[in-house]
Amino acid sequence: MFTSRQPRLTAAAQYLFLRKNPICSGSGSLRAGALTWEYKVRPSLIGREYTVRIEYRQGSTPRVFVIDPSLSELAGDRDLPHVYRDPLRLCLMLPKAFEWDSSMRIDQTFVPWAATWLYYFEEWLASGEWKGGGTHPDPSDTEQLNRRDRRARGR
Repeated sequence: MFTSRQPRLTAAAQYLFLRKNPICSGSGSLRAGALTWEYKVRPSLIGREYTVRIEYRQGSTPRVFVIDPSLSELAGDRDLPHVYRDPLRLCLMLPKAFEWDSSMRIDQTFVPWAATWLYYFEEWLASGEWKGGGTHPDPSDTEQLNRRDRRARGR
């Protein structure tokens, strides 16, 4: 189990790290302990370009969305692998495994994790086989992680 002794990063600190990292050069907003960040990523030299949005509320787990192109349209009639639904977002970590907490930088975790997910997504489009590994948790797992983070922060 991962537990960090590092101080928790505020949404403002996460926003500044995202702004300064050239890998995820983009734009966003910061309001009342929450941030939104959009950037473009190409997971491989021959891959398509995607517009990705990260939403983060302090004390919660970041949520990552692909804004363009539509993953559902690219998948056609196939069920998308390794995603959460309602709303559709990428499954990048196993919440119960404590792979992320708010002392970790989003630009050094979720940004590369999203690019890796998109690389395996493009492989899946071509082969029909998900090779990105991972275990897809129940949708309630993310909410449990968010509650644990809030309890740890005394909220």
